[in-house]
Amino acid sequence: MPLTPLEHDRRYGELDQVIRAYAGQQADDTPERPSLALTAYLRHTWHTRPWALAIAERQLREYAEHPPGRLRLRLGEFYAVPDVGLPESEIQQWLRCLADHIKHSVTEGAAPPPGTPVTHWEWHARFPELGQLLGGWFSQDMPDECDDHEAAVADYLAHTDPHLVARLIGELHELLALDLNESDYALAAAELGMEVGPPEPFSHGAWFQSLATTLAGI
Repeated sequence: MPLTPLEHDRRYGELDQVIRAYAGQQADDTPERPSLALTAYLRHTWHTRPWALAIAERQLREYAEHPPGRLRLRLGEFYAVPDVGLPESEIQQWLRCLADHIKHSVTEGAAPPPGTPVTHWEWHARFPELGQLLGGWFSQDMPDECDDHEAAVADYLAHTDPHLVARLIGELHELLALDLNESDYALAAAELGMEVGPPEPFSHGAWFQSLATTLAGI
């Protein structure tokens, strides 16, 4: 039978987080250099859940050393590594390489400095509630579901716990503190799921600032 959610997390939960960081990215790690995806995972995890790095290193190494055998494959009791663009014969060595980089990062205290997210995974890991708002209320269907941006925000507020709204306000201020240029604010909006433009006459950055001010005053 397939793994239960609890058993999945015990064996593979953090390994899965590492692999998810490669969505849309190349698995081009080498023994000398971690990939962009792994660097993004390390940057975010160091500054939010540093204790999880040791778990990731152990789960990656255990999976590489003991891949699922025939019985587990037949029963479905295993973690299926998603396609990362590598031949199946290279997956185990690649996982060992990731584990080595994470071990080095922890033992040497080599944490990537804080910075602007560089991958799709990192944008969503760092700004989950903003991604929920933009992807859920400002998709391409937004003009058919709400009269305007103000109505979409009002609908979000009506269906969202106030604690999550407070988290959204914090994420907006964190995004604005990155002091991005306008093209980067537009990129952030797209990465986080926004499929419509900001309301006129705002740019993306100005709208994020206005939204933070409006929500803080509610």
